[in-house]
Formats: sequence, structure tokens, C-alpha cells
Amino acid sequence: MSVYFRPIIQTDPKHPADAVPLHGGPLWFNMVEPLERAAHHALMPAAELPTVVLDQLTVPRVLPGLPKDRAALMGVLNVTPDSFSDGGRFTAPDAAVAHAQAMVAAGADILDIGGESTRPGAALVPEVEEVARTAPVITALRSAGVKVPISIDTRKAVVAEAALSAGATMLNDVSAMTYDTAMPATAARSGAPICLMHAQGDPETMQKDPTYGNVLLDVYDHLADRIAAAEAAGVSKDRIIVDPGVGFGKTQAHNLALIRGLSLFHMLGCPVLLGVSRKRFIGNIAGVERAEDRASGSVSVALEGIRQGVQIIRAHDIEAHQQAFALWRAMHT
Repeated sequence: MSVYFRPIIQTDPKHPADAVPLHGGPLWFNMVEPLERAAHHALMPAAELPTVVLDQLTVPRVLPGLPKDRAALMGVLNVTPDSFSDGGRFTAPDAAVAHAQAMVAAGADILDIGGESTRPGAALVPEVEEVARTAPVITALRSAGVKVPISIDTRKAVVAEAALSAGATMLNDVSAMTYDTAMPATAARSGAPICLMHAQGDPETMQKDPTYGNVLLDVYDHLADRIAAAEAAGVSKDRIIVDPGVGFGKTQAHNLALIRGLSLFHMLGCPVLLGVSRKRFIGNIAGVERAEDRASGSVSVALEGIRQGVQIIRAHDIEAHQQAFALWRAMHT
């Protein structure tokens, strides 16, 4: 049985002598929780970790064009008629460009543009239609002078290639390159960073009855396998980002387990992205029905991601997140 090691992240600026900096930054740990499917373990000192594990947890995570001293904020731009939160609001290119510019002005470090809804129950969008929704918007953003990295949120290689040609600089694949067999070659050839996300099932079926033996370790193993597959296809590991896929084929209990255990994913040796903005479990817990009214709950979960050292936060409400993050950094540095 494999043993996994989850660092117990600390934020206090006063470090003990045995403190180990997480990725060379201000967060640190000196204890880890060993995790094993068939056993329970007491916490152990970080100094007793195998060297290869310690290296995975301490080497700085750097991605081109993104901040080196704080988590990056990824603004969500859905150019779809049916996304769960903002479907139909930004299908017109002018509206999409205006909203993107507003997010950048509010503090977005990356824009994530999607032309196919991945909400539970969403239907597949043909490639041609998805390209028609996304590529013109990316072209318009670049023509309008938007310089921040642009991510294309797609499972399809044809859509990814069109977006890259239009000016996108990052790939975000919710299937972790399992949906389209051409995606690994596209990712390798482009040299662009790619986010590999965990999902159990596809959007049409993923919430029908998601089950796991151990959700934290099962998701970890899946992402480790997808990293290996990406590397085998020629994608450099320093261009890979991982996302545990909160809300994608998970119950509320699964989502909370993943959020509580987020720091485990640092052991994969890649930057971690957390996307929880406006999701249903936040509304269920907080008693907020409308997705667009869940900014406060979204910020609360995002701050927990920041506390656990996540490198990218994907969000709809950029100004609210930016304010919260600025205050968090002021109190913890």
C-alpha cells in the first residue's frame, strides 16, 4: 500500500527552527500527516520525510506570466448560453471583452474562457460551435490590448488549437486529457501550461451517484496518473497544473474532504488550482439559492485554499476575491 504525506501548513510569520518553507514561500510546515488506505498514522516530523517527497514540497512553483510571490487570480469568462452561473450574459463578443477588461482592472491575473458548459447535466457542444464561441473573443481581447495570460477551458484539441492561434497561452482541460486523444499532442506541441483536472464521469452524468473508496487519495492517484501520461506525451512537468475538480462528480461530503486535504496535492510536484466559485455546495451550506449571490461563500473557501498554499484561484467575483486576498496577505506577512 502506498503512503502519502499531507503537510500541515502553517501561516504564522514566526517560524520554529525546524520549519520547512512550502515551495520556498512564506507558508511553512514542520509536521506531516501520513495517509494510507488501510491504516491510520500519527503526525510525523517533516524532517523524517524521504528526500524526494521533501523536494516536491519545497521546490518553488513558477509559471510564465504569473505572480511569483502570491496566488494568481483566474477570472472566469463563460461565453456560453447555459453555464450554471452566468450563462448567456457574455455570448456577444463586445459584452465578453468588456467583462474581461473589467476583471483585469479588478485584479485578475489570468482569464479563463470557456465555450462549453460543464455544469452538471450539460450537453456536449460540437467543436465548430465551441470554436465559434471562443476564438473570436480571444482575438478581440488581444486586439483590445489585454495582455494577461488567457486560458482556454476546453476538452477538445481542435478548440484548443484555435484558441492558441487566436492568442490563448494556457490550456485548461476538465477531463485531464482523457476526452480527446489528440489533446496530449496539442499540449506538447504548443508548450503552453496545461491544467489537468479530476472529474468522475462527464458533465451529463457526473452527479448521478459519485462514489469513491477514499476521495482524497483516489483523486490524488488519478492526477498522478494523468501527470505521468502528460509527461509521456512530451508535456514538460514544469508546465503542468493540477485541479482536484471540486464539484465534478463529487457529493458535498467529497468536496469538503478535498478542501480539508488540499495540501496533499502539493506532493504531486505541480502548482495547484482551486475552482470553487459559486458552486452548488456553497449555496447548500450557506443557504443561498442563486449562484450569483454566493460571492461571500466563494471567497471563504478560496481563503482556505490560500491558507493551504494553492497557487491559482479560479473565480467569478474578482473584486471580492482581490480585496480578501490583499487583507489576508497583509495579516500574514
